[in-house]
Amino acid sequence: MRVTALQLPARFGAVTQQLAFAEALLEGGPRTDLVLFPEAALTGYVTPDGDFDLTTLAEPLEGPTHKALAHLAKRFDCLVVGPLIERTKTGLYNALLGLTPDGSTLLHYRKHHPWFPEVWATPGPGPGKLVTWRGKRLLPAICFDVHFLSADAGPALDAADLLLFASAWVDEEDDARPGLLQPLATQHHVAVLNANWGPGKPRINGQGGSLFIDAEGALQSRLQTDTGRLDVTLP
Repeated sequence: MRVTALQLPARFGAVTQQLAFAEALLEGGPRTDLVLFPEAALTGYVTPDGDFDLTTLAEPLEGPTHKALAHLAKRFDCLVVGPLIERTKTGLYNALLGLTPDGSTLLHYRKHHPWFPEVWATPGPGPGKLVTWRGKRLLPAICFDVHFLSADAGPALDAADLLLFASAWVDEEDDARPGLLQPLATQHHVAVLNANWGPGKPRINGQGGSLFIDAEGALQSRLQTDTGRLDVTLP
């Protein structure tokens, strides 16, 4: 089974442009079974002026983003796990959707632990739930969730084959993300695929370096370019 992390540049309010960029990355690489986008990679996570409010970019669950991700899933015959800034009657959520080639929603996860500047975001009701795709058990999580995953979802992590970790990482230390994910992989014997936002506007420490960590905790692959795709074949 091949899995792919897409690293899109930081852009704000350029959904059409980001979708076209992602489609071009998928066109240019090998066939894959699963595609993971970074956190809020279509709308952008923060404006160039440093405003984290994504309220105006929120949409219903089965809105334009759902349709666009379903198109990619059908065209490339894979599970596409992409970001949605979701609007409901009860709140706004930083979410992930997993669409299959037939248009079904296999995965729908709302970030359980929004980061402090995400004051617009309603906390999701709980940690992600296991889903199975092409024989692999998958568990979703988004960025700041990493600090709480063992406590929130320890049994699910133990049962999972792959943690799908979407991030818009912000950190002064380059090794902070692997430093958190590698012990998690070792403790729960779970591989980790991380799609992180790439450098763009704004340019923020922590961008880039999407990665794959195996179930033994070894950092097997890390993207060295500002944007692109990281392809990994699971054992």
